[in-house]
Amino acid sequence: MADEKPTTKARLRKFADKLAVDAEPGLTAAQLMLTNHDLKPVEPARRQWGPWNFVGFWVADSFNINTWMISSSMIVNGLSWWQSWLCVWIGYAIAACFICATGRIGAMYHIGFPVVSRSSFGIWGSLWPVFNRAAMACVWYGVQAYIGGHCVYIMIRSIWLSWDRDTIPNTFDRSSGTSTADFASFFIFWFCSLPAIWFPVHKIRHLFTVKAYFVPTAGVAFLIWAVVRAGGVGPIVRQPAKIHGSELAWEFVKGIMSSIANFATLIVNDPDFSRFAIKPKDAFWSQLITIPVGFAVTSFIGIIVSSSSSIIYGGDPIWDPLDLLERFIDDGGSGQRFGVFVIAAAFSLAQLGTNIAANSVSAGTDMTALLPRYINIRRGGYICAAIGLAMCPYNLLTSNNKFTTYLSAYSVFLSSIAGVMCSDYYLVRRGYLEVKELYDGRKSGPYYFTLGFNWRAYAAYIGGIIINVVGFADAVGTKGVPIGAVYVYNVNFFGGFIVSSLMYWGLSRLFPVPAVSDTWMEVGDEIEDLRVAYNASDSQEDENGQRDYKLDDDRKMV
Repeated sequence: MADEKPTTKARLRKFADKLAVDAEPGLTAAQLMLTNHDLKPVEPARRQWGPWNFVGFWVADSFNINTWMISSSMIVNGLSWWQSWLCVWIGYAIAACFICATGRIGAMYHIGFPVVSRSSFGIWGSLWPVFNRAAMACVWYGVQAYIGGHCVYIMIRSIWLSWDRDTIPNTFDRSSGTSTADFASFFIFWFCSLPAIWFPVHKIRHLFTVKAYFVPTAGVAFLIWAVVRAGGVGPIVRQPAKIHGSELAWEFVKGIMSSIANFATLIVNDPDFSRFAIKPKDAFWSQLITIPVGFAVTSFIGIIVSSSSSIIYGGDPIWDPLDLLERFIDDGGSGQRFGVFVIAAAFSLAQLGTNIAANSVSAGTDMTALLPRYINIRRGGYICAAIGLAMCPYNLLTSNNKFTTYLSAYSVFLSSIAGVMCSDYYLVRRGYLEVKELYDGRKSGPYYFTLGFNWRAYAAYIGGIIINVVGFADAVGTKGVPIGAVYVYNVNFFGGFIVSSLMYWGLSRLFPVPAVSDTWMEVGDEIEDLRVAYNASDSQEDENGQRDYKLDDDRKMV
């Protein structure tokens, strides 16, 4: 029996070694918790995203169910169609500026969000923002996959009318929010999505290129079909605003902020994609222009199609395009069902692309940072998919469940993370990062701060949350919230971003951080194939174990 223990340990160690991902030789135990191939700066061979790849990426991402319906709540709350559309233009134009601000860091230094956040939150302090983002991505993956399952349900039913949730025996409880047919469709979509996770990020751009051609074409076809069938564009385009004065002004502001909040997660993790840019400028104009145009066009199509539906069927507009397609199946022949199949297939592809872009890759990258010894982006993507299935997302989408309200409201708190990141890069460090030190777990590293945490970043992060937390309570249904707090929350993303960024800048002025530049200095063009293993020349420490940082002739901290 005494000989079994070492043997068991040896077997476990051997099994663990087999699970480990490839890593650069010579890394310390701490570095194995900070880096692997997917976390290191992207080498030139994998920098394959040109400007048109980013255009295709955002055109593809803009055509999804959520964007289609984004104007609906604004119109229902009293805005006219053109006022709600203007909100989309302004909101996504502002979101594009934030995207370019965070994406610039990834495009210049070729590092993703988990590594970028180390410069501001600290080597180990970055794990909380990363976990925060990974958890959100897993939840949203399940929700978006279930919506994709609805697309699959319509595709199947357009072929076989017997595929009907009302006639197929239901093995689920009525309160569960799903049925046997809906769950089977969801599982088909989930299962068929798995191969897309396998491909590396620098190659997945081809999926977005295909989606950028096919999905918008189907969306325009849906628009023409609905308008021709209705014999006009419907009453919404002639409907004036139902509210006036300050109420109209605040509703307009809320419409803009809802567009920005819809982008909160993408604003934070844009470096995960921009780091594959061939040149930094490839990720600038392509994103700055395509984002507002793509999302505004999709929103416009959604408004007109929904308006036309009120003529076709009478009554209130049908805002969900999938519900409208189901109605088309019920009252049409085989030719009409074929059209529904093609459009539903396009929406299914749209959901797949959105889920990969906004959730799978992001969660995979974040999980890689949480456990880099054993997880890479591919494995993290599959873990995300497994969690998305296991969480039973249909339970969250029932009509009496406010979880999506919590989820949408919570996403704006990511603005505090974005505020700290941007303030650190643009105001405090002036574009200068010592990339190799972002993988340094030693106490002497410039990004180690205090026990691996930068307390300035956390103070600013909490400050950005506190300013919104009272208004957040109103958003989730709490009564008696002061009107002032509600008004502050109406500009939630700006509030969180501005407060956290200014607090971080002020604290960094009062309590300076190391490794900053006196002048604007981006040195990402010097990065080729970075080796992060320690060597003797890396350590220039004093007798207290602290590294000496001093200004060199280029006026940067070294």
